Amino acid sequence: MQAKAKYAVSGALAGAVNGLFGGGGGMVLVPLLSGWCGMEGKRSFATCVAVILPLSAVSAAVYLLRQGFELAAALPYLLGGLAGGLVGGRLFRCVSVEWLRGLFAAFLVYGGVRYLL
Repeated sequence: MQAKAKYAVSGALAGAVNGLFGGGGGMVLVPLLSGWCGMEGKRSFATCVAVILPLSAVSAAVYLLRQGFELAAALPYLLGGLAGGLVGGRLFRCVSVEWLRGLFAAFLVYGGVRYLL
C-alpha cells in the first residue's frame, strides 16, 4: 500500500476512535504512524498532536449538533489542557523517543485499567 493511502487509513481510524469515544484518536494514531507507516518516533508524536486538534473539533461539532454539551462545564478542562499542552510542547525537545514511548504506554495502561475498574 502507498504511504499516502496508509496515512489516510491511519487518520480515518484515529478519527473513528475520536468520534466514538469523544477523544483518544492519538492512542491509535501514534502506533499506526510509527509502526505501520514507518514514520520516525518523535515525528509521529508531533504529527499526532497536529492531527488531534481538527479531529477533536469535528467530534465536538458532531456532539454539539446531535446531543449538545455544556461549554461552561468543559472550560476548566480546556484551560488546563492548554496549559499542559504548552508545558508538554516545551518538554518535547528534551525527552527521548524511548521516554515518550514509555510514557505513552504507561498512560494507555493506566487508562485501560481505570476503565476496567
